[in-house]
Amino acid sequence: MRKRSIIAAILCTCLCFWGCSEQENSRVLLERSFFEDTWERFDYVKNTIQIEEETTFDLSMKISFTDDYPYDDFSMVFTVFDAADSPYRSKGYKFNLKESDGQWKAPSANGTHTFEFPINKALTITDAGTYTFQIEYRMPYTPITGVKHLSLIRN
Repeated sequence: MRKRSIIAAILCTCLCFWGCSEQENSRVLLERSFFEDTWERFDYVKNTIQIEEETTFDLSMKISFTDDYPYDDFSMVFTVFDAADSPYRSKGYKFNLKESDGQWKAPSANGTHTFEFPINKALTITDAGTYTFQIEYRMPYTPITGVKHLSLIRN
């Protein structure tokens, strides 16, 4: 009987971890790592998702930088395209990353400074269909160095 209890406890623990990882994965709408390469101009980070019914998104972006990132800020354009590849919603953003003395506003962990910025609160998509979420960087030089990872997250 004790052996069954141990097996049941292990099984429940595994299911809990699996459920948490699935929930986290369903929150990530797009993701890109730049650890093996740089981010080139017009190399858009995008992902296509299927919307079944009216949906509202509260979106944020997590982005990580290394010390070799050459700027004090980060500029980007976030665009949502509908099924006809027409812009449904588009907005430019500029995020300040460093203090006036050049120090990062986020602490360093494993060699990167990770920020989470709000992107859109209550973005409502009313019609079912295929939508593409896209992030384009708007920094002056290409390729951009020091960006290591970004994720668009549904909160």
